[in-house]
Amino acid sequence: MRAALSACWPLLLGIALIMLGNGLQGSLLGIRANLEGFQTSVTGYVMSAYYVGFLFGSIATPRILVSVGHVRVFAALASLASTATLLHAVIPDPYIWGIIRVIAGFCFAGLYIVSESWLNDVASNETRGQILSFYMLIVWGGMAGGQFLLTAADPGGYNLFIIISVLVSLGLIPSALTASPTPNMEQSKRLGLKKLLKVSPLGVVGVFVIGITHGAFFAMAAVYGGLIDLSLAQISVFISAAIVGGALLQMPIGRLSDKFDRRRIILMTAVLAAVSGGAMFYLQMLDNKLWFMAGAALFGGFCMPLYSLCLAYTNDHLEPDEMVGASSGLILINGVGAVIGPIVASNLMFFYSPSAFFLFLAASFAFVAAFTLYRMSTKRAMPLEEQGDFVAMPIRSGTVAPTMNPETEEWEEEPEEEVSHPFYLSKASMTILEDFDEDEEDEDGNSLMDDGPSLWNRNG
Repeated sequence: MRAALSACWPLLLGIALIMLGNGLQGSLLGIRANLEGFQTSVTGYVMSAYYVGFLFGSIATPRILVSVGHVRVFAALASLASTATLLHAVIPDPYIWGIIRVIAGFCFAGLYIVSESWLNDVASNETRGQILSFYMLIVWGGMAGGQFLLTAADPGGYNLFIIISVLVSLGLIPSALTASPTPNMEQSKRLGLKKLLKVSPLGVVGVFVIGITHGAFFAMAAVYGGLIDLSLAQISVFISAAIVGGALLQMPIGRLSDKFDRRRIILMTAVLAAVSGGAMFYLQMLDNKLWFMAGAALFGGFCMPLYSLCLAYTNDHLEPDEMVGASSGLILINGVGAVIGPIVASNLMFFYSPSAFFLFLAASFAFVAAFTLYRMSTKRAMPLEEQGDFVAMPIRSGTVAPTMNPETEEWEEEPEEEVSHPFYLSKASMTILEDFDEDEEDEDGNSLMDDGPSLWNRNG
């Protein structure tokens, strides 16, 4: 444990600072949009732009890293994210904010990917699970802690934007000065949507709908809080309570899913998330806001673990060497849902009432529960001994985080053995030989590879 922490504490410190800044920024913009007089529906489009940028960043950053390098990419993205934050206060226009949010999403996706690839390179098979746990703790803690910074200054001024900019800039320092060598960036091949749907329809549909709900919650919770007349301090407690609730119930619910049919736990958790979301519709009307905060903690406790549950359920139906590619694909599917969520939620809030916020979330989780029940009626449960172990994964992460899943350890590729050939093979010759299937037969039904030793080894 100590060895793992001593190897990666600068990276974790940098991530913590970045998460504090990003957690504060998401809520601050929702509150500031209200102060600037943005329509609720317009605010939804502005906030969803972040996830558009996040999707592009998740796809583009691994390619940029190959040619530019980790330190330069990290420095450039941190600098750009820091600058973009300040522009929100300078130009309070929804169209400009939308462009800035795309840039911010791109930058933060890249920052997560760089940090995660560094962590993954530092981790060994023995420490990978521990480092992932600490990474989860940093992500949840940073998101929750950032909410309490809302009361540090007037959200109508510049100071909070300056604080965010400083936090993101400071997050660059530990990573830039780390003595760890920069890792080799290898892009994992994502499984196609058709393959994912065939392997696990529940996993794909669940991750997509959960992306809608999580995107809507994190983008619009502060806006919702302002519309129902919560104070700044109450908005901070409200959002952080949901995050802390999710962090506390993540592992207990995950452990239950290891002991029972995982679909039953997904069904139970989705039903409880829908019920607690519906209860929030009534709790918001009470004068005593302690009940409202307690309800938010329960809601977060049931809705946040569903993402990891769906990833674990999908992995149950995959070979270990397919898990990283599947998880990366599911992260992008989740991101598409996150783009849609704020737009739908904000329009419902604008055309009906702020109360539609939690009703929309409750209805979304009810759909997940109904679809889970449908899948349970059409397919047998997997034997418990064939299920993998539940691994909690962060909601806001890059596409490299799945590589830290301890379930994939045993399938790391062994170093290739050098094979010496008695004669030189050109690239063209090797291409022809590699296209040969050792099971191919000639017209008479005889194996083409039976006469003598093979000229090449598939693993060599």
